[in-house]
Amino acid sequence: MRTIDSLGDIEAKRALVRVDFNVPIVGGKVGDDARMRRAMPTLELLLERGAKLLLVSHLGRPKDREPEFSLAPVAEHISKLLHTEVQLAPDLDNVPDGDVVMLENIRYEPGETKNDPELAKRLAALADIYVNDAFGTSHRAHASTVGVAPLVERSAAGLLFQSEVDTIRLIMNHADRPFLAIMGGAKVTDKIAVMDKFLDSADIVLVGGAMATPFLKVLGHDIGDGLCEEEGLEPAREALEKDGYPNGKLRLPVDLVIADEFSEDAEVQIIPGVDVPDGWMQLDIGSKTRTEYVAEIRKAQTIFWNGPIGAFEHKPFAAGSLAIAQAMAQTEATTVVGGGDSGAAMAEFGLAHSVTHLSTGGGAALKLIEGSTLPGLEALKA
Repeated sequence: MRTIDSLGDIEAKRALVRVDFNVPIVGGKVGDDARMRRAMPTLELLLERGAKLLLVSHLGRPKDREPEFSLAPVAEHISKLLHTEVQLAPDLDNVPDGDVVMLENIRYEPGETKNDPELAKRLAALADIYVNDAFGTSHRAHASTVGVAPLVERSAAGLLFQSEVDTIRLIMNHADRPFLAIMGGAKVTDKIAVMDKFLDSADIVLVGGAMATPFLKVLGHDIGDGLCEEEGLEPAREALEKDGYPNGKLRLPVDLVIADEFSEDAEVQIIPGVDVPDGWMQLDIGSKTRTEYVAEIRKAQTIFWNGPIGAFEHKPFAAGSLAIAQAMAQTEATTVVGGGDSGAAMAEFGLAHSVTHLSTGGGAALKLIEGSTLPGLEALKA
């Protein structure tokens, strides 16, 4: 992976910088700029070395050029973060020659998600060098993440991109022991390849959230009306067999918080076991499971967490994820949170800055862990 240092002299060069500024827009303003702030070191370094910046990002999933997906609020906010004027280029044919320019939403261009060669050529024609600092989009082969890279004279990973890749590779190949993986979220099928890797590389694997439901069902427990994808049953069975459960690395909930509906006003029960009655659903781990999981966190030297342990968006079901987040914030171990909903949980609890590394790319991080090829990363090797 080529880094910024490999670019050499970039004085007066225009750098096309792919960033991931897909941030919430509230009332015409940026609602949460944490993702943007993570990219500032790369932008500041390029400016210090004399480069002019053309920033490229997507926002949402526009079907045409809907104004609600405009990056105008983002360009305005970058101006404040960089303390310099940031002009917004309305399209690829009207790019001003400023020190920092933000290209309008790249997904306004119909060829972006198809990695259209013509769009890649038009992007490359606007720049002397290319820097990809959008790790969160690196698992997709788009024109601005893959197609453009070989068409410019020099290309490299930004500081954030480099940090993301180096951190994942470090914990997967050189983790201090004990190495603990925490897997939550909704679907086993989305993460079974990652779990398979952790059953090989980690010392303990904690499972929670709706992801635990197929495992409990395979073990013969009643799951009530809980979310359980049928396609997840066989992968769960295979994981249990590979692990040699209950004598292996996998740990499953031993008690649950259940409710009659998924809402803040639901009727809630705490049950001592894991058999859920009909008409009820499990929405969090119980207090005994929290205690056991926190104890494993305190023993670990390296911890990776992806996916909330309960429906943390609603206060009655947030205790499990909060306990995990607080324990990770308090430990001196190397702690990595794999972005996505678990990253959102850390932010919700005000603990996002209390871990060693909070990934900006949940899907990309999981793909890297499972050993899949990341097109955006491969484009920086060629």
